[in-house]
Amino acid sequence: MAQVKSGDTVRVHYTGKLDDGTVFASSSNREPLQFTIGEERIIPALEQAVVGMSPGEAKTAEIVADEAYGPHYDELVRVVNRSTFPAGLEPEVGQRLNLSEGEGREIVVTVVDLSDSDVTLDANHPLAGEDLTFDIQLVEIV
Repeated sequence: MAQVKSGDTVRVHYTGKLDDGTVFASSSNREPLQFTIGEERIIPALEQAVVGMSPGEAKTAEIVADEAYGPHYDELVRVVNRSTFPAGLEPEVGQRLNLSEGEGREIVVTVVDLSDSDVTLDANHPLAGEDLTFDIQLVEIV
């Protein structure tokens, strides 16, 4: 039976979980995720976990934070005054915002805390610093 190798395009069903078992992403009730091994359009360690699998095969891959979305950097967390937000925008904890950093560069931040005068924003990826576990099933090699 064929096995996945570098350069193959594959379709997989997956469920991604945190250490405490919380599911953060899943292809359940959706089309399988399709990607090409080596293009690094998904976490490279997840790509590599699929290499050597055969259609129909399932496995669990544990990916440490440094090989997933990297460490959580405290310097990417900023407290800003509410007055810097446009009138009518009421930030909420968990809300994702696109901010302009100047020179046409945009960053995505998450609102992580609120006070009457300030908003705490985190520019880390929401899964930064997290070890991840993926249950993977190879549906097909395209």
